[in-house]
Parts: sequence; structure tokens; C-alpha cells
Amino acid sequence: MQEYSLTSFRNHMDALHITLSEEQYGQFIRYYELLTEWNAFMNLTAITDYEEVVLKHFTDSLSLVKAFPEHDFLSGQELTVMDVGTGAGFPAIPLKIAFPNLKITMLDSLNKRVKFLDEVITQLTLKNITALHGRAEDAARKNELRESFDFCVSRAVARLSTLSEYCLPFVKKDGYFIPYKSEKTESELAEAEHALSVLGGHVIRETDFCLPGSEMYRKLVVIKKQAVTPKKYPRKAGLPSKEPLS
Repeated sequence: MQEYSLTSFRNHMDALHITLSEEQYGQFIRYYELLTEWNAFMNLTAITDYEEVVLKHFTDSLSLVKAFPEHDFLSGQELTVMDVGTGAGFPAIPLKIAFPNLKITMLDSLNKRVKFLDEVITQLTLKNITALHGRAEDAARKNELRESFDFCVSRAVARLSTLSEYCLPFVKKDGYFIPYKSEKTESELAEAEHALSVLGGHVIRETDFCLPGSEMYRKLVVIKKQAVTPKKYPRKAGLPSKEPLS
């Protein structure tokens, strides 16, 4: 069995003030192994080097703790989290490993990725985490999912106006939608102002930082759900990306 150094990973977690047990580090290693095994025959990630995965996928996913730096908001509470466009499970699975108290739903439009996620859940013996196959535009209309989550997160590459229409319908009133961004977002935020207002959201904080031990810029946009999203949103599949609310 290959040995993997945990030195950088531990340093990243120290920088984020996250404490992981040896068992949790072991789960991350097994996740990495599954990711690279499955990536050999399906497209899960272009990043496969161990240290790069640790930084750009695991640590990046866990940087969500910076959204509320004054509170240890992810620990100890049974918060419900929806991850839209989860892909290979980022940020959902790293969040679940690090914070087992979270109750997480992962949504992806590609069924073969959902099969991979189911295998990860089984192999890592994770509880209270589910992978769903479907598009956000359809899933958000289901009563059991709509406005049911304390948090919705997404690392999906989409403009904020489009991503907000995918994600805010899942968030309960007074909950939060937090998109991960890897570039400056001033123009996106200005462009999305109307969409957020229509969908019931309001930006309360932007947190800029670099990933630990790197110069990789990241931003978390903390959007609070202040009002119920009108029932006509999200619009039918394809429209949020083709005709963003403006």
C-alpha cells in the first residue's frame, strides 16, 4: 500500500484551524485513491497529483470555514447542506469527512458521477450523506428539497446570476448560499444584484484569501436568504444559463 505524506495537509488544516483525527486523514487518503482509480476510466478531475488534490480540492473545499470566521459554525450542529454540481464530490465529501455532524445532499447531472459518489460513501462508511442524479432546475421543484437546506454550496463554474437561480431555491429562509470563486467577482456581483433580489438573496459578506501555503486566490460570497424564492424559479432546464436574470 502506497504511503502518502500528511505534512502539507496537516499544515493546511492548522492554517484553517481545523482539527482532524488520524481516522479522518485516512478517509481523505482513501478518497484520493478512489478518485484516481475511477479517474482512469471516467472524467472526474484534471488534477490527479496527490499534493495538488490535497491543496486544490480538499483544502479548497474546507476553506468554507472562512465564510464565518468569527464562529465555529460547521462544528457540532446538524446543519443541512446542499452541494449543487458536486462533480467528484467537492466540496461536499471533504466537508462531510471533516464535519461528520453535517447532513449533506450532493446533486449532479451526470449519473456515472453519482455512481462514483455512492462508492465513496460506501468505502468511507459515511452517514447522512446522499448523492442525487438530476439538474438543479428540476430538483429545486421537488417539495422535499425546495427551501429545505441551511446552506447551499457550489464550486461549479458559472456566473453568479445563473448559479444563484440554481442554488437559492434550495435554501430555507434565513439560510445561506455560499459559492466558491477563484477570481475577482466585482463585475459578477454587480451583474447578479437584480437576480439575487428577485430570488430572495442578499450578499452579506465577501471573504478573500489565498489557499494555505500558496498564492492561489479564492473568494467566498456569503449570500443570506431573506425571502422565499418565487415559485416560478428556477426556470426550466437551460434557461438560467442561456438567459440569466438581469
